[in-house]
Amino acid sequence: VQLQASGGGLVQPGGSLRLSCAASGRTFSNYAMGWFRQPPGKEREFVATISMSGVVTRYADSVKGRFIVSRDNAKNTVYLQMNSLKPEDTAVYYCAAPTRGISTMTSAYDYWGQGTQVTVSS
Repeated sequence: VQLQASGGGLVQPGGSLRLSCAASGRTFSNYAMGWFRQPPGKEREFVATISMSGVVTRYADSVKGRFIVSRDNAKNTVYLQMNSLKPEDTAVYYCAAPTRGISTMTSAYDYWGQGTQVTVSS
């Protein structure tokens, strides 16, 4: 499956952004999806994941209550709504698909998009 993330940009602290990830190549609804991020100089880290149906979601503690992951299987797209953004949310954000079910582990994901930069700064 091919993944294309978009929607990043520069936003002030407290602001919002919505990232999108468009999938192609295979049946999108057969895959759970995940969002990860890599802050400058740090390791890639889990952000959020959503099951194939969209019923089950999981979040990193650092974004819980501020970020919402959702998907539209008819549009082959997964979203990450990011609210109350903080400077520490600055990172390159990646969408990814695991070969098996929903997971918070980077190693479970075999398909990755190219990343989109999110910068939170005043």
